Amino acid sequence: MDQDYLIRKIEKYADQKGIPIMEKEGIEFLTEFVRLNNVKNILEIGSAIGYSAIKMALASDDVNITTIERDKDRYIEAVKNVKKLGLDSKITLILADALDFNTSEEYDLIFIDAAKSQYIKFFNKFSKNLKEKGYIITDNINFHGFKNLVNQGKIVVLNMNIAEYRNLSKIIATYMKLDFQTEVMSRLSNNSYSFRPVAFICDEFHEYVTSTDADFFAQSREAKCINIVATQSYS
Repeated sequence: MDQDYLIRKIEKYADQKGIPIMEKEGIEFLTEFVRLNNVKNILEIGSAIGYSAIKMALASDDVNITTIERDKDRYIEAVKNVKKLGLDSKITLILADALDFNTSEEYDLIFIDAAKSQYIKFFNKFSKNLKEKGYIITDNINFHGFKNLVNQGKIVVLNMNIAEYRNLSKIIATYMKLDFQTEVMSRLSNNSYSFRPVAFICDEFHEYVTSTDADFFAQSREAKCINIVATQSYS
């Protein structure tokens, strides 16, 4: 059966049953991130019905995913969906509370899409399972409200000690930056050019650079955004 058709059925099922799955923009960012960063081994916390695991597994031929879900009904549905798409060999589903799950495996990417109130606990528990140059991505903690902040000329500052909070600062900075970039780029679809000029300023930029930055820097001038970055490395 056609993969796109099966994925649409999963999306429809989630909508009908009120099961939260990633929005289109978020899942596109995630799968593109997997492709561009040569991610091979993923731990997902919060399978739901398997949607994001399936999309990540389809992003690259050599991706393997371990995904944890504590809700039995959603776990069963996820198992069905993974089997229908023939991804059993790439996706390992585990029925458990993630805080009770232990592994010595190391991962290129840890994706957290579970209870927001537990995110710090998940981060503290599984950060030891992250490879040296690995990534942690979380869903549902996006900083909302940049539209009003940008239009009103407000200043948003993220000031975290990177030596003490290296991975956590990268997580927060990545999501804030993505939201800011999304809001600025949305101006290009507005035929009115009366919007307020804005600025993106970042120190230690080599620590926070992501795949979206090049396109943003190339196009954001048209949206009246100036970008100022300081870096100690071009590599």
